[in-house]
Amino acid sequence: MNLLIILISTSLISNVVLCQFLGLCPFLGVSKKVDTAIGMGAAVIFVITVASAITWLIYSFILTPLNITYLQTIVFILVIAALVQLVEMILKKSIPSLYQALGVYLPLITTNCAVLGVALINVQKEYNFIESLISGFGTAVGFTISITILAGIREKIENNDVPHSFKGMPIVLITAGLMSIAFMGFSGIQFK
Repeated sequence: MNLLIILISTSLISNVVLCQFLGLCPFLGVSKKVDTAIGMGAAVIFVITVASAITWLIYSFILTPLNITYLQTIVFILVIAALVQLVEMILKKSIPSLYQALGVYLPLITTNCAVLGVALINVQKEYNFIESLISGFGTAVGFTISITILAGIREKIENNDVPHSFKGMPIVLITAGLMSIAFMGFSGIQFK
């Protein structure tokens, strides 16, 4: 039951993008088309889930026993950068069209504060390995849900008559704000 609560909480209730406001750069930049948003979401799911597992292992079995936990941020960033390079190489070889569509935003996963934020939150909340894995996966699924919803809305907005002063990023930011308000409605959910 605890794992289900972590999964629902990280994906919906405290959504990394719409409630914690982490990872806004790829959220706003890659959400023009649903296909690209889903591709970015899949890459983020892989990176965050694997990063959560690896950073927990490094923190628990290397940093804590050696009493060098103050290096956690640097070590976590290095792990995330290596994982993003791996994803980039895999996409370049296997799905070149998605690699081209993601463009500059794929390497930006390295600096996506949501990925580092999850690793640090897992340590802060003292999650065990399975809880860290579920937290990372749930956070990434929440990111994917929010970026896909925004991409769908943005595709529909292009067919509408938007006032000139709201065209482009202003209407996207208004839409993201309204989505954030809607997702914050989940914060009233309580598990018994």
